[in-house]
Amino acid sequence: MTTASDLRSGKTHRDENFPVASWIIRPEHRPLILAFYNFVRTADDIADHPSLAANEKLRLLDLLEAELAGQGDTQDVAVALRRAFAARAMPPRHALDLLAAFRMDVTKLRYENWDELIHYCRYSAMPVGRFLLDVHGESIATWPASDAICAGLQINNHLQDCGKDYKALNRVYLPRDTLAEFGATVEMLGEPKASAPLLACLHKLAARNAALLDEGRDLNSGVKDFRLGLEIALIQAFADRIVRMLRERDPLSERVHLSPLELLGCSISAVAGETGRRMVGRHPASKSAAGA
Repeated sequence: MTTASDLRSGKTHRDENFPVASWIIRPEHRPLILAFYNFVRTADDIADHPSLAANEKLRLLDLLEAELAGQGDTQDVAVALRRAFAARAMPPRHALDLLAAFRMDVTKLRYENWDELIHYCRYSAMPVGRFLLDVHGESIATWPASDAICAGLQINNHLQDCGKDYKALNRVYLPRDTLAEFGATVEMLGEPKASAPLLACLHKLAARNAALLDEGRDLNSGVKDFRLGLEIALIQAFADRIVRMLRERDPLSERVHLSPLELLGCSISAVAGETGRRMVGRHPASKSAAGA
C-alpha cells in the first residue's frame, strides 16, 4: 500500500525559509513541533504533487485527517502527530485548518483579490504560528500579530515561487485584480523573465506584503518565552530580508532566496537584537518608525 509519506517531495524542515524546531527552541517542545511539521509537509507535498490526480489528492488528505482523529493507523505521520498531541493534551485544531488549506490548493487555482489571498493564508499559514504559541503556553492575545507574520511569510513564498507554481501546477496566487491593474496576465509567469507589467505587479504585491509583515512587529512584546522570542526574531529577520529582495528583483530570473552567508548574518543580528531588547525592555521598532 502506498502511504502519504511515500509521496513526500524530499523537502525537510531544513529547506524552509524560516527555522523549524531549531536549537533555540526548548528541547521538550521539539518532538511535537517536528511531528507537526512532518504531518503538514506530507499533506502539502500531496497537494502539490505534479502528477497525482485531484481526487486522489483529496482522498489522501481525508485519510490523513481521519487517522489524525484516531480512525486507523496506516499513515505514520498522522499516527505520530496524534500521539504527540495526546501526550500534551492538545487538540488537533491547527493541523485541521492546514488540511483545509491543502484542499483549497487542490481545488482553487486563482485568487481574485488580496482579501481572497488573506483568507487562504488564514488556513495555510496562520495556524502554524498559533500552534507554536499554543505549544509554548502563550496568550491568545498574541495571535493577531502572529497571523500577520505568518501570512507575510506565506505571501513571500508565493512571490518567490510564482513562476514555478504556474508552470508546474497551473496555480496562481497573484490576485487577478492586481495583475489587471498593471496590464499583466498569468501567461507572463511562464516566461523566463518578468515583463515590465508583471514586474510592476510583483513589486506592488511585495510592498504590500512588507506592510503586512510590519503589522506583526510587536509580537515579541507579548511573548513570554525568551527562546521562542529569539526564534520569532530570526523568522522576522529572514522574512524582512526576503521581502526586500522581492521589492527589487525579478523572481522569474533572479535569486530571491537567502544564501547561507545571508542566513548566518541575519541570525546573528536577530539574536543579538532580541537579546538586547529584552534586557532593556524595549518594544520592537516598526520598519516605518525605523525609517526603512
